[in-house]
Amino acid sequence: MTRTDLLVLHTLRCVGHAALPRVADTTGLARSEAESELIDLAVAGFVTRTAGEFGGWGLTPAGRAVDEQRIAAELEAAAARDTVAAAYQEFLVLNPELLELCTAWQMRQIGGVAVPNEHTDAAYDARVLGLFVAFDERAAVVCASLASALARFARYQVRLAQALARARAGERDYLADNMESYHVVWFQLHEDLLATLGLPRV
Repeated sequence: MTRTDLLVLHTLRCVGHAALPRVADTTGLARSEAESELIDLAVAGFVTRTAGEFGGWGLTPAGRAVDEQRIAAELEAAAARDTVAAAYQEFLVLNPELLELCTAWQMRQIGGVAVPNEHTDAAYDARVLGLFVAFDERAAVVCASLASALARFARYQVRLAQALARARAGERDYLADNMESYHVVWFQLHEDLLATLGLPRV
């Protein structure tokens, strides 16, 4: 299995069932290259494709098993477990704050009652967005540490920055309400850390 094969396979493990455009965007590969890798993985029996409007690609049990083996071998070969484990602890410190920020973006407290944020208060949204910007500066440190240990983690910092930039440019759903939102990318990073370290989600 090549490095690109593993990247595509592991992406499906972290994002779940996904159509080709999402696989390509997540990996950073051209769609033609991602599709070629998916076809090869399907021939090997590691992924399968569901047709239809809501179809897409997903891991087979064999594909998940192979990914577990290859990711464990990658971690050992790079002697990166300590670095990744330390970064994961830093991630866990940041994670509750990110969840609170997403809640603050989606909901507001008015008269002691939580109500949906209709994004009609520009000053409120600007404050929350500013907190996301400050958060991202600390998240970038964690991502950089991970990327120094395993190059495939570098993509997360890029995707987080892209989502934040789009939100700052006025595309509000790129914070917490889009499949490529900051929140979703952060969730995928969490899944990747658990998978890489062989830890269960609790």
